[in-house]
Order: sequence, then structure tokens, then C-alpha cells
Amino acid sequence: MSDFTRPTLSQLIEQARNDLKGRLQGADSFLARSVVGALAVVWAAIAHGLYGFIDWLSRELMPDTAEAWRLRHASIWKLTQIAASSASGNVTVSGSAGKTIDAGTVLQRSDGATFTTKAAVTLTGATGTVAVTAVTPGAAGNTPTGSTLSFISPVSGISSEATVASGGITAGADIESLDALKARTLERIRVTPQGGSNADYKLWTKEIVGDTRVWVYNAWMGLGSVGVTFVMDGRSDIIPTEDEVQAVQDYLDEVAPVGARIYVFATIADAFNPSIRITPSTTAVKAAVLAQLTDYLRTKAVPGGTETLSQINEAISLAEGETDHDLIAPVAAVTHSASHIAVMGDITWVA
Repeated sequence: MSDFTRPTLSQLIEQARNDLKGRLQGADSFLARSVVGALAVVWAAIAHGLYGFIDWLSRELMPDTAEAWRLRHASIWKLTQIAASSASGNVTVSGSAGKTIDAGTVLQRSDGATFTTKAAVTLTGATGTVAVTAVTPGAAGNTPTGSTLSFISPVSGISSEATVASGGITAGADIESLDALKARTLERIRVTPQGGSNADYKLWTKEIVGDTRVWVYNAWMGLGSVGVTFVMDGRSDIIPTEDEVQAVQDYLDEVAPVGARIYVFATIADAFNPSIRITPSTTAVKAAVLAQLTDYLRTKAVPGGTETLSQINEAISLAEGETDHDLIAPVAAVTHSASHIAVMGDITWVA
């Protein structure tokens, strides 16, 4: 860091006054309303503004401190902000056999969010499954299983309401935050491309899914093969969808070294469901424990990894307000199978 200290406005005014005193005869003393005194203040204010601009510019010129120029720094390294993606999934509709729902038919959620059908579907029975996509890209389109959507315009022979099918309407994501883009930019600068190294595959994957956790495995399916898996840390359900896995697969097939066999796969979630006796047993402390365990798994969990009792107890002890606790379950370290990763489940609170 530079040892330069930006002068304050008061210091600049004093400096201007002293300069004028040294250069103008008879300027040894300033009257309260003198022209010379006013000029000193004006020039000092101009200089103060210039110092402010230089101070701002000194931060924006460096990618690790830039704020306004984060997009510009990213573009220099051929990185772009990942656009928002639309949630998609299936809904179950009921009606008369032989009735058709056209592609582009609009359904609406209770809060006004709208969805369109991807393709025309003709019922072969009393119910049918229709694929839908959120009209507005973003995480707001994600809708849990069992939610109700209503047709904006009546469809002949079809019930006015549809139910979100198993799996929900998922994979909607907001536009990549500038902080996440900045993190990818700094990683790209600090990690030199090597034509197919472990770090390269991580960087390539993040160009599609954003700043998240990625794991790369050499010789995953034999010599010359590479296994890649990742999670989606920007949302509550971190396991990627089939479409997200395929998007990464397609991109890696384009950028990976010729001859490399790439296998992109989704991790499998193993719910972590501990039993805990906590003191004091208050709602606030329980919420703090849940937050600490969730953070612990999001930062430490890896596919095929192990959660030790000491790590679990440490995470619980970090909860604000916690004075004592007993970890009833698990009673031993939890080890996961290859490609399985721990995610936070439900806590059983023991009295």
C-alpha cells in the first residue's frame, strides 16, 4: 500500500493561505472577508475535489479494490456477468381426455408470477403433465412442489388450476452479483491457465454456473478422463439440476483439451439430521445453531468427505448465546460415499 495520505480540506486551505502569504506582498494577514482569503478557499476546494477523484481512481484501477469498474476488469480477462436464468419444471393438470393445452399458455402464481407452457400437450387421461418455464428470469420463479398455478385464460376442457409436480419448478437464478464476478476475476488473474489443469476445469465450470464450489477428479473413469462435480452455493437447494449439469458438460466439451473425456455429474445430497440438547433452549439460540451448522457444511463439506464430532461440536459452540450443549446424534464421525455430500437437514431438539 502507498504511504501517501490524502490532505484534508482544512489542510489544503491552510496550504493555499501560506502559499499566498509567501507570494503576495501585503498578504501577511487575511481579513475575514478578503478576496485573497476567498481565493485560498476556492482553490483548496478545487484541489480537494481532484484529490477525491484520484483517490477514487486509484481504487477503480485495481481489480481487487474496484467497485464501479468490476465489469470492465472482468471483460479484460474475457469474463462476463452470468445472466439470470428462468426456473422450469412440470405441473400436473386435470381435464377431459383429448383436450389440448397449447404451447405458450400462461399460468399465474398467487403472487402474480407467470409461467408459460413449453410445448403443446394433449391429455390421454384425466390428468397430464405439462412442462412450464417462468416468464421472468430469476430465483423468484422457483416454486415448491404442491404449489398451485392458475390459467390466466380458460382452456376448454381443462381445470382452471394446476399443481406443481414432484421436483418443483427450479433452477431459476438471479443475475450474477458483481461481488461474485469480482471473485471470479481475481481467481482468473491469480490462477494461470495451464491447458487443462485442475484449476482450469474449476475456472471453466464457474464461467457457466458462477462463483461456487467445484471438484475435479483425475482419471475418474480411467486414463484420459476427468470427473467434474459442483454445487450451486447461491441458492438453498445446492444440488444442480440436469439442465445445469448438461450446460457445464457442453461447455467443458468445447474448451477442454482435445482427447479429454469429460464426465460432469451432480453430487448427491445426504441430509445431516443431528439431535442436540442445547442450553439455553431458546428460539434465538436454536436459530443460531442451525445457522452455524449450515455455514459449517457449506464451507467444509466435500463429496465423499467426513464430518467429525469435534468439528460439529465446534460449530454448535460458535452459535451466539449458546452456553452448553450435548450432541446426542450422531455418535461417531459421518463419512459419505464418493459423490455424496452433506447438506443441512432437520435438527431434533432434545429436552
